[in-house]
Amino acid sequence: MMTDAWQPFPALNFVVEILPDGDSKPLAGAAFSDCDGLEVSQEAKTLREGGNPNRVHRLAGAVSFGQLTLKRGVTRGTDLWKWFDRSLANPSLRAGITISVLRHDKSEWGRFVLSRCLPIKLKAPVLNARDGNVAVEEIQVAYEAFKWEDKSGA
Repeated sequence: MMTDAWQPFPALNFVVEILPDGDSKPLAGAAFSDCDGLEVSQEAKTLREGGNPNRVHRLAGAVSFGQLTLKRGVTRGTDLWKWFDRSLANPSLRAGITISVLRHDKSEWGRFVLSRCLPIKLKAPVLNARDGNVAVEEIQVAYEAFKWEDKSGA
């Protein structure tokens, strides 16, 4: 008999919320099909111990973060384009981004919280007269830090 704690995960859904600095409410945003680039890495510095060729010490080095890529977004507004334009006009403008990961019942399982985000690429899709929505093929965002907030209660 399987317990609830050990059941395969169904396909996970996610919700992206972007809050530019100085704004009191998030952008209307978009629904995206793909989210990639949530990563952090840390350099390891190697120091050899003097007089002992078989001994090395590994020290923590610089930390670097990935680049968020959101693909195939559909939105009814132009908020993402306006955010990109505002960032071009004011290069010091940053935003916070929250990516909530949802269970099959749409309850929140956890979230990634990205800090000091800067949009660096915005790509329009092929224009199609049959679609009534404004779409975004891809948006890339550089971020300075992120953390995982567990909402599972485990």
